[in-house]
Amino acid sequence: MGLFKSQYEKVLDDCLKKIEVNMSNNYKDAAQSNFKEFCEMYQKFADEGKLKDKVKGTYEAKLKEYEEKLKGYTHKDQKPYWT
Repeated sequence: MGLFKSQYEKVLDDCLKKIEVNMSNNYKDAAQSNFKEFCEMYQKFADEGKLKDKVKGTYEAKLKEYEEKLKGYTHKDQKPYWT
């Protein structure tokens, strides 16, 4: 990504930052929510043609990366330490 980003890229980057912050603080539900928001925004911008092809490829790779990281990343799957 270049030095100058479009407003749409900035929105997607903000979503990614929120995911990272929530993951680092172990806020699993919030990270999942932010990922869902990122997916929706990416899809919306891609469908409307607001992202260049190179940029779409970059964010598509990020989407797949976070999809793998967040698979099973919920409090529901967490085992209590006392059992």
